[in-house]
Amino acid sequence: MTSAAISLTTGLEDPEKVTVALLVAVGAAEGGRDTVMFLTKEAVRLATQGFALGTACDGCPPIADLMGRYQAAGGTFLVCPICFNARKIDATTLIANASLGGTVQLWEWIGDGATTFSY
Repeated sequence: MTSAAISLTTGLEDPEKVTVALLVAVGAAEGGRDTVMFLTKEAVRLATQGFALGTACDGCPPIADLMGRYQAAGGTFLVCPICFNARKIDATTLIANASLGGTVQLWEWIGDGATTFSY
């Protein structure tokens, strides 16, 4: 089964985009695919404790619920260290399924191929 890599550049300033990216990631992870979300720019904040909250729209699932489902399904976050450090975020606040890693680590994870999505 093909792995899935989802790239997300947007944080809670666009909660609908975050929700769509998480829905794609949850679908892949719950479907049994190895799944990583590569977080850059403001999206890096989503991988910190207590940040990924709220509901994007009427009828949308809560972001925290999607984050929980993603973690329960084995999904991971690769968090751009340049973006993370530029925002002066404390690395001890990273959630359990997140680690700092850049494009080299992303390419290592992708290996021989993965289906990719970008938001």
